Amino acid sequence: MAVKIRLTRMGAKKAPFYRIVVMDSRKARDGEYIDQIGYYNPVKEPAEIKLDVEKAKKWIGNGAQPTDTVRDILKNNGVL
Repeated sequence: MAVKIRLTRMGAKKAPFYRIVVMDSRKARDGEYIDQIGYYNPVKEPAEIKLDVEKAKKWIGNGAQPTDTVRDILKNNGVL
């Protein structure tokens, strides 16, 4: 099973926010996830990011691969 750390879209039309989740790469974008490790709200200025650093490090240590956008978020928060 290929596990990815990626964003899942929430919120209303024209007002998105995203959950940072760990899920099987074969699942749909907004499908069932294994674990939620934070959220990202790009609408606010500056962008609001809340991240459980311990969970993120645990999942990366277990082999989960972050997507490009999540990789940037993790780098900015000092996880990678």
